Order: sequence, then structure tokens, then C-alpha cells
Amino acid sequence: MSIVLAIYFFVFGAVLGSFYNVVGYRLPQGKSLISPPSHCPNCQHRLGVTELIPIFSYIFQKGKCKHCHHKIPAFYTVFEFITGLLFVLAYLSYGLTLELLIALTFISMLIIIVVSDYIYMIINDSVLIIFTLILALEIFLTYDFTTLINHFGSAILAFITMFSLKKIGDYMFQKESMGGGDIKLMFVFGLVLGYPMSLLSIFLGSIIGLPASLILMKKNSEHIIPFGPFLAAGALIIILCQIDFDTILKLYGY
Repeated sequence: MSIVLAIYFFVFGAVLGSFYNVVGYRLPQGKSLISPPSHCPNCQHRLGVTELIPIFSYIFQKGKCKHCHHKIPAFYTVFEFITGLLFVLAYLSYGLTLELLIALTFISMLIIIVVSDYIYMIINDSVLIIFTLILALEIFLTYDFTTLINHFGSAILAFITMFSLKKIGDYMFQKESMGGGDIKLMFVFGLVLGYPMSLLSIFLGSIIGLPASLILMKKNSEHIIPFGPFLAAGALIIILCQIDFDTILKLYGY
């Protein structure tokens, strides 16, 4: 039964991942998420049903448009696969619980943010606002009103901490060291992960991002690198592994 459910969550995640690609790509440009329908960016051919199957359509078409044979970027298929995989890992971690719903919602937000931040270096405010409201409702339904208030307190502290780090970075480097979207994203991290774990996500994101940043800096003369994807990676490790403050204390023998 667990294998069947795991397959279901992978398919469900891959399908949603395809939609999240559209949201992350179109929303920063102010484009409609519905119109025009999915199409080939080269020949404008409207994709048929068989061309919209996540992952498999890319494989069957050998990475090319069925109409004009123009090469399709693998970027979107990779994110479909990653979303499916993350949904499975969330299910394996939380089982069929309300906590799973929070994890899946959080993952969904992160996928959209990573796509938009990677392509445009933008974390859209509307995405953060909508998911903050959804996550707040889910936290309330899963726990209680007192827990929700405590989580909002953690969110505010996380926001203030990230804002302070930005100001310090701006002073040290004499230029903008961090985008406003990263600071607002930390508010959502505090809401979902709690204050201590939101700080850990910064630490993990920095470690993950360091080698990638060194490589990208060689290709990017302006040395402008989106930090959102690395923050997301750190947050995903925490939520999927269910790392909390007590877990860290146990590691140190407390």
C-alpha cells in the first residue's frame, strides 16, 4: 500500500510541478497563468494532451518539440521530477497526516520560488502572501490558535534577523548584499520551521550555496547570484528530515 501511495504522490507532485513551472515562469512577467495555453516558445504550437504528460512527454519526444523539432529545455522536466520526488519524501517522512499537508504546501511554495528566482532573480510577493495565508490556516487546523500565534512570533523574529543580516552585508560590501525577497521568504520559514530552524536554514543554505556560488561567479561578471534556491535547499532538508531544536541538542548529548 505504501508503494502505491508513494507512486501516487510522485505522479501528483510531477503534475503539480509542471504547473509550478508555469507559475514561476509567467507570474514575474505579469502574464496570465491560463492564457495562452502551454505552447512551444519557438513555433507557438499549442501542446496537445500527449505533449503535456510530465517527464514522459519529454522522454518520448527526445527533448524536442513534436511540431518544429526545436530543442526543449530540460529545466522544466527536471523540476517536474524534483517536485514528484520531494512529494514522495514528504509522504515517507510524515505519512498520511495533517503535517504532511503543511510539508507539501511548503514544498510547493519553494518550487515556485526557486523557478522564478533562478530565471529572473525575483521572489514574487503574491506567492509569499498566498502561501503564508494557506500555511497559517493549515497550522491552525493541525495544532491550535496558540501554536499559530507562537509561529507568527517566530516568523517575525526570522524576518528581523534576516533584515539585520542584510544591513550588515550591505555595510560590509558597500552594495546590496541580499534581495528583499529573501528577507520576506525568511518570514515564511519562521512560520513553518520555527525561529531556531529558520536560522539553521540560512546556515545550511550558505554551506550548500558556497561551492555553487564559486562556480557561478566565474561565469557571472557581476557576481549576482540568487540566494533563494540555496535557502530553499536548506529548508527542505530541515522539513523532510523533521529536524528540530531537540534533535540538535541530542546530537550534542544534551
